[in-house]
Amino acid sequence: MLREKGSVERQLALFDAAATQLDDAGVLLELGQEEDDAATLVEVGAKLESLAHELDAAELRLLLGGEHDRGNAIVSINAGAGGTDACDWAEMLLRMYLRWAEAHGLGVEELDRQDGDEAGIRSTTLLVSGENAYGYLKTEEGVHRLVRISPFDANARRQTAFAAVSVLPELDDSIEIDINPEDLRVDTFRAGGKGGQHVNKTESAVRITHLPTGIVVQCQNERSQMKNRSQAMKVLRARLWEKARLEQEQRVAALAGEKKEIGFGSQIRSYTLHPSQRVKDHRTDVEIGNAQAVLDGDLDRFMRAQLMQRAAHAGARS
Repeated sequence: MLREKGSVERQLALFDAAATQLDDAGVLLELGQEEDDAATLVEVGAKLESLAHELDAAELRLLLGGEHDRGNAIVSINAGAGGTDACDWAEMLLRMYLRWAEAHGLGVEELDRQDGDEAGIRSTTLLVSGENAYGYLKTEEGVHRLVRISPFDANARRQTAFAAVSVLPELDDSIEIDINPEDLRVDTFRAGGKGGQHVNKTESAVRITHLPTGIVVQCQNERSQMKNRSQAMKVLRARLWEKARLEQEQRVAALAGEKKEIGFGSQIRSYTLHPSQRVKDHRTDVEIGNAQAVLDGDLDRFMRAQLMQRAAHAGARS
């Protein structure tokens, strides 16, 4: 209730602030026209541009009407084809999402991390917490492709690397997921990586296997085995929910006679750093020439376009 109250208060504050800015701009416009003051007219333009940016952001939030859009997100990044370059690319994506989350005031907790043999990471799982985290990040699910001059190639040849991003909602207790304890195999082990002496000397890391589906989750971020188990169960519940959702979508597509790929079946975006710099989203055809800005977390244009496309498709179906 407190979260909902805070959300409503923020919406009302946004409306009041926008109305005030619009009134102020109207008064300035009249003064600038009466006095024929170019500087005042420029100030009016700047106020209206700022207001338009805020309204664009508000419109984007209105597109987040899904069942879990307002909640937290569980984000997994896995290196694909490309060897060491793919591991390095996965870590670049991790940095990109950390920067994006920081810019939007979202919290990030790393639940699990598997480092690459030479560089980068093989995989990582993050819990991104904050308002609309899942609504925004669900647009990032899919395969991301990088084309660049490999820093790991002695001959400085151009290489292509792939990494897959999976996004699940963190489910609250109101969502019932039936998990039989007898269907779980729980293994404990010593955490690897930069965990400190305590983490590496005790079997605090937890791996849970759901035997009927073969889904495996693990968490080794916390020092406490109990906390790691609790976090791993959160991820397992989310993955079981996602599996059920995908199966339902497949049944609906089969009834409609549609051929539809669901999951990691297609490449959603290409990041080209050589010979030219550009990032192109293949779903919406949005293209940005400043690749470095995108890798620094400037993802809002891609997210907005994808959310608007989904809203249009949903409207067409209804």
